[in-house]
Amino acid sequence: MRRSTSLALALATVIPVAALLAGAVVAQAPAPAADPANTLVMELKTGKVTIQLRPDLAPKHVERIKTLTKQGFYNGLKFHRVIEGFMAQTGDPTGTGSSGSKLGNVPAEFSATENYRRGTIGAARTADPNSANSQFFICFTDFGCDMLKGKYTIWGKVTAGMQYVDAIKRGEPPSQPDTIIKMYLASDGPGAAAAGAAPAPAKKQ
Repeated sequence: MRRSTSLALALATVIPVAALLAGAVVAQAPAPAADPANTLVMELKTGKVTIQLRPDLAPKHVERIKTLTKQGFYNGLKFHRVIEGFMAQTGDPTGTGSSGSKLGNVPAEFSATENYRRGTIGAARTADPNSANSQFFICFTDFGCDMLKGKYTIWGKVTAGMQYVDAIKRGEPPSQPDTIIKMYLASDGPGAAAAGAAPAPAKKQ
């Protein structure tokens, strides 16, 4: 009995220490670096929202969003349809929800396995599955957009600044709709050129 008790005490001491060490290793592991070429920054009046693009799920939609973003298409556009517990929709230059860009529509890239969650971004469309163009929506909650799975293309996810999306005025349309002040790719944003520039040569003494 004494030997069993001693062994139990020894294990009780060793196991927590090992767990702490394992936790320290996990905590120190660096997070994967974001790809600036597939990261959007959406500036709202309340702050900046960072969006991870998902070319692995919807390469054609991602390419469309990138093209329009680089053209400055989204700058100043209204959130014309914002429903509590559901989503915030934007991307229509007329601010009515009935229009899009001058580019052709994008064919559906639905995913049967990817779930809609808080911060998920999907492509808005009409009853025609292949009618997505420029409009998109951001889901407010983990379950409010569940019914859209496999029916609307997912092309991105908010990774930071979701609290600013939460603050967008509600309404269909809102009486005083909020707007996208500016939207750009992280690779094209302020400081991108400086960050990628080679260091200046050292001066000769």
